[in-house]
Amino acid sequence: MNIENYLNRIEEADVYKRFGKIHRVVGIMIESVGPAANIGEVCYIHPGLNKGKKPVLAEVVGFNNENIILMPYNEVSEIGPGCLVESTGKPLTVKIGRSLIGNVIDSLGKPLDGSELPNGLSNYLTEQAPPNPMSRPTINEPIQVGVKAIDSMLTVGRGQRIGLFAGSGVGKSTLLGMIARNSKADINVIALIGERGREVREFIEKDLGQEGLHKSIVVVATSDQPALMRIKGAYTATAIAEYFRELGYNVNLMMDSVTRVAMAQREVGLATGEPPTTKGYTPSVFSILPKLLERAGTDKNGAITAFYTVLVDGDDMNEPIADTVRGILDGHFVMDRKLAEQGQYPAINILKSISRVMNQIVSSEHQELAQRARALVAKYEDNRDLIQIGAYKRGTDHEIDQAILYYPKIMTFLKQGVYEKLSLEETIENLRMVLNGGN
Repeated sequence: MNIENYLNRIEEADVYKRFGKIHRVVGIMIESVGPAANIGEVCYIHPGLNKGKKPVLAEVVGFNNENIILMPYNEVSEIGPGCLVESTGKPLTVKIGRSLIGNVIDSLGKPLDGSELPNGLSNYLTEQAPPNPMSRPTINEPIQVGVKAIDSMLTVGRGQRIGLFAGSGVGKSTLLGMIARNSKADINVIALIGERGREVREFIEKDLGQEGLHKSIVVVATSDQPALMRIKGAYTATAIAEYFRELGYNVNLMMDSVTRVAMAQREVGLATGEPPTTKGYTPSVFSILPKLLERAGTDKNGAITAFYTVLVDGDDMNEPIADTVRGILDGHFVMDRKLAEQGQYPAINILKSISRVMNQIVSSEHQELAQRARALVAKYEDNRDLIQIGAYKRGTDHEIDQAILYYPKIMTFLKQGVYEKLSLEETIENLRMVLNGGN
């Protein structure tokens, strides 16, 4: 036994605790004189007079001359001038493991119901680098999502990243619940970022249900929480999905919504002095989005199939965040308010939606069926006004006649009840029957 190594370690150990002091607090920003810390490190802020209070967790987000700028993970009311700031010297880590499945946790990995964390969990950094592009296997097999409109017309590959684009109240959360229950993935990691407090339990009990929760981990950061907690909710959920991918699992990552992550980053950016650019979004927003979204996908061990909802203001599909996210992801599903108003659920507009890997992962027959159905719907939509006012006479154009015949059948096929469940094979067979004259 070489005791020299242990003695060297003892001599090199830093046995001093270094503290800084709160200098000022402006809005959501806390400025401190010291301690020495790097960007991204977690610090403890010790309340001064309230001896019974627990230290407040905060993160270093910037510098102002020699002072460090901190943002707290929780609301603070007992911090004042002169409060001590202690650096941990480490970025945020959360505890992750198989025994976490079935739990609802916050952005710091703590159970929301106040219970103790299960045993046997490992510490894991929330911020990780995306996999090396050369180590990513290509997406070459479909995964059952369990939603007819997606499995038939917009087939998703194992390890694909998809954006669900919709305005408010068009059924995004309901669709995520259907995917969580019906998908063939081993584990679901669901991040509810910036949601109303009322909707969290509603989503877990109604949309997700016991069946979905049994194979899911839900990460919650509600809209009333500080901006940093909402950002960390997205990072924590992604880190959990990465942990299970490394173990070889096929993981579904569902984030509702990435727009609220961008809004939270805008708050942080503006507070630290970044200049606002398009629609008030700061440059850091457009730099963190690719880093966050690229972490999903395939790697040599397993795959993360990701679904990110994008809340589009006023149904404007070209607003800055929607435009940026659409350019990063491997496909986009547009949820149409008009379809929702007509009672077509899920309200996915198949003509405006695309899965960029579908042609690589489906059979030639399936591809042909999907293209034919899409062409019939497109032909009907192009001539909808003529057909509805009675200006079109049957027999004038064979293609329009076919569209009039098949359009109601295709739309009925794409409609699906919330608790209706079909396998990928059953969905393709049903589409074949619809297009070959069946019901």
